[in-house]
Amino acid sequence: MVRNFRQISPRKFNMPFLFWLFAKIFFGFRKPKITILGSEFAGEIESIGKDVKRIKKGDQVFGYLGQSMGANSEYLCMPEDGCVALKPANMTYEEAAVVPYGAIMALNLLRKVTIQPGQKVLVNGASGGIGSVAVQLAKSHFGAEVRFNKSPSRLELVKSLGADKVIDYTKEDFTQRSETYDLIFDILGKSSFSRCKSSLKPNGIILFASFKMKQLFQMLWTSMIGSKRVLCALAPGSTEDLISVKELIEAGEIKSVIDERYPLEQTAEAHRYVETGLKKGNIVITVEHSSKTQQSHQNVTL
Repeated sequence: MVRNFRQISPRKFNMPFLFWLFAKIFFGFRKPKITILGSEFAGEIESIGKDVKRIKKGDQVFGYLGQSMGANSEYLCMPEDGCVALKPANMTYEEAAVVPYGAIMALNLLRKVTIQPGQKVLVNGASGGIGSVAVQLAKSHFGAEVRFNKSPSRLELVKSLGADKVIDYTKEDFTQRSETYDLIFDILGKSSFSRCKSSLKPNGIILFASFKMKQLFQMLWTSMIGSKRVLCALAPGSTEDLISVKELIEAGEIKSVIDERYPLEQTAEAHRYVETGLKKGNIVITVEHSSKTQQSHQNVTL
């Protein structure tokens, strides 16, 4: 992942040109408008405004800031109607902090298709936030048989998430296999409908979480002609989504995957590690607070 948006041309961007343009306007053309990164957090409510009713001081919470970012910090201030909810009881702060984005996106996107128990689902690429949760939800929540197409460096990680089979794409092209799927979930838009069409069952769907104009036109075309379909979808996320995620976590259907932990003062080093492309799971930025029991988390002010 590249943090310097100046290096991302419209061609390299995984979404249509207008999305790139809006992102450039939002993040800044010549220099960054947002200087504190991080979109997910977990922590304890330090104080609340006089009109806040939904959450009280001392509550343990987790949440998602979206494009506004700012979670790589010691304190956050956000509105009561922001994407924040009580932390799952069966997760630590660190485990909860890495869940919101990937879980909200995966749950929303998978809900846009009808997955029946026993159907075959292939998750293509990205063992990060969205991909790792998509494997877990497709298997445990929707009851599908799950295949994951990934590089060998992350095979054991994906197997631990419950995938029925992991395909090493350095040795085998899943489109050349005789196996067909009810759903191909492409996280980063690396495949194409023409390439995957023969791998879809009748009435099968290829779902793109990242897409270009070509895939949008294919979505319109396949909705009118043929039984196999292209679906391009976005998932902005909401408090209701986050509460659904919390319930799934407490039901044991989603677990966190953490690779490394860095203290707040080493945030730059954490980002450098992510940019190497070698991470196997999520990276946590920890904040130490002195108390009767030492904890690593962020404080949040509403």
